[in-house]
Amino acid sequence: MSDRIKGSALTMGGAACWGVSGCMGQYLFTREGMDSTWLVPIRLFLAGLILCGFFFIKDRKTLFDPWNVRKNPRNAIDLLVYGLAGVSCCQFTYFLTIQLSSAGMGTILQDVSPVIILLVVCIQQKRGPRVFEVCSILLALVGVFLITTHGSLTGLAVSPAALVSGIVSACCVAIYTMWPKKLQEQYPTPMLQGWAFLMGGIMFALIFRPWQIDYVPTAMGVFGIFTVVVLGNVLAFSLYMSGVPLIGPQKASLYSFAEPVTAAIISTLVLGSPFTLWDALGFGCIFLMLVLLSLPAKEKVQ
Repeated sequence: MSDRIKGSALTMGGAACWGVSGCMGQYLFTREGMDSTWLVPIRLFLAGLILCGFFFIKDRKTLFDPWNVRKNPRNAIDLLVYGLAGVSCCQFTYFLTIQLSSAGMGTILQDVSPVIILLVVCIQQKRGPRVFEVCSILLALVGVFLITTHGSLTGLAVSPAALVSGIVSACCVAIYTMWPKKLQEQYPTPMLQGWAFLMGGIMFALIFRPWQIDYVPTAMGVFGIFTVVVLGNVLAFSLYMSGVPLIGPQKASLYSFAEPVTAAIISTLVLGSPFTLWDALGFGCIFLMLVLLSLPAKEKVQ
């Protein structure tokens, strides 16, 4: 099997796992009566415990090295920003969007993050967007408009809260994608992700205090928690990040469209979420946006 095929399969598999996890989150919210303020702290903490526990056994010196402020105080600051403002806040706002709308809506709103990254890059490079970049921005805006309004100029097909939380989730994706470059040059990304999950779990536990929420999960609820932790955090991230070096981040972002497609199909066919022609047109616009941003640089200039 070639690296291209293997990398494509791994990135699509990881993205599909995220889509399944999002649908499981929707099931837990709509059928099991869970709340995102209860689920997210537990999910993050357990996933962080698994990843950090693995690296504690494998290489505990490397595990704690980012916190060595005498060696490099910037690493600790970068890890805090990456873990709390990026990964953890993205996880919470993503699941909040799902709770307020659907798994398909949550994933597709999160997928406008490449446009946010593009705008940040243009600011950093002190240049305006190129023609193809303008087209990708317009496609993203049209896609979000079609999905959230169903073509109506007088009202939203989703609540304003869901729209805001979805856009915030995309901004958080941009943070955790762009911020930790220096950290990733020094440490394994899954280890950094483990710290991010662990910090986020502790932070949101202190904020929302899930132990004070009067909720006891059923057996199916426990299975759902296990699914979103192992499938949505540990397995999905491991598959996706294993495929990125084989095909590059540009192609990986294109194949990550398997996440909203998977979420939309499952949430529509299994969970009964409505899916209209407007949603399909919006998905198509977002997909074309990802295609444009995934083209090789020399093709972009043309």
